[in-house]
Amino acid sequence: MKPNYRRCISCGRVALKSEFWRIVRDRDSGELQLDRGMGRSAYICPQASCLQVAQKKNRLGRSLKVKTVSEVLYQTLLQRLVTEP
Repeated sequence: MKPNYRRCISCGRVALKSEFWRIVRDRDSGELQLDRGMGRSAYICPQASCLQVAQKKNRLGRSLKVKTVSEVLYQTLLQRLVTEP
């Protein structure tokens, strides 16, 4: 079976799917979720620099085709960055 590669929406790095965080816009509710659900998804590196660029340039919003991405989602990702080894 071929490995699944994805591209970071912020820096453009290509790597295995398991190396990224997945953000999903749920197909039924339209809500943004982390690492679960079915619908349009975007992948981002678990690095502070990628999160900052994604927030500043609204990369998540454009990739997921939503007008605004809540500040709470970015804070959750930053918190996850601090707590994960």
